[in-house]
Amino acid sequence: MDRSPESWVVQSPWLDMQCGLGEWPFYEKATNSIRFVDIIKKQLHSVSLTEGVESLQTVQLDVRPTVTSDIQSVDPREKILLGVKYGIAVLDRRSGTYDMLARFQEPDNERIRGNDGASDPLGGFWLGTMTDFSYGDLKPEASPFSAEIAMAGHRTGLTIPNSGGWSPDRKTMYFAHTKERHILAWDYDSSFGAPGRERLFYQHNGPGGPDGFRIDVDGNLWSAVYGQGLVLKLSPKGEELGRIKLPARNISCVQFAGTELVITSAADDSDDADPTSKRFGGAVFKLDVGIRGLDLFEFRMGLGSKN
Repeated sequence: MDRSPESWVVQSPWLDMQCGLGEWPFYEKATNSIRFVDIIKKQLHSVSLTEGVESLQTVQLDVRPTVTSDIQSVDPREKILLGVKYGIAVLDRRSGTYDMLARFQEPDNERIRGNDGASDPLGGFWLGTMTDFSYGDLKPEASPFSAEIAMAGHRTGLTIPNSGGWSPDRKTMYFAHTKERHILAWDYDSSFGAPGRERLFYQHNGPGGPDGFRIDVDGNLWSAVYGQGLVLKLSPKGEELGRIKLPARNISCVQFAGTELVITSAADDSDDADPTSKRFGGAVFKLDVGIRGLDLFEFRMGLGSKN
């Protein structure tokens, strides 16, 4: 017998912040904390799940951070991987300074910037690109890049490639294409990290578009829906199993911390925004969804560091 989709409603934030574009929550296991970025305000935030919201700390940067990753054999309290406009860098968290590690192969293309991505099972890093904020309308000039082969592009003609994740058996790689409102899947060979056959995993029919996602231990994909105030729980077949309704419209990404799901959002300053979305846009939310997520992979230093 078919089960009715699960349903959750979140009415208030965990962190009542005014992020311009809160993104990429990351569970830092070594410190039992959540870190996330504000791309617009050029900030890296972190908060201890043990100590609570009063422990919130902020590092002000001079570059737009977009995504982070732990680095193998490196204490994340000292250094982490950081996605930035021109590629990926290593951030010294104590000083707030960073060193570029790998650059896109189109260094003179000021129109594009790094966006979202993830470390892969082999320790490489995938980073999507998109039109930078200052260049107006988005154009199909983006691509997912991988650092392990010196930031070479794997797919062109994208507009807003978002997130990146792998199925529990590591045989499928997922990437969200927000502008087209769908999530793509590739066959993935974890022995050498190359994507194969591409297919459509999920097509969204609502007004929003799939944004950042994470995958749980059963292989379900939990996707933020930017522009619709939702997080969707999708089966490994791309079928909707549940949805989380949130009071902010621009939901950007999610992250598991145990069985709790941490959810970031962006400001909602549009003319048609309702008062609740204006009030809570940019906040961070949290709720228990009763299942654990897959651990995120760590970046292996030395891959893609020649550029």
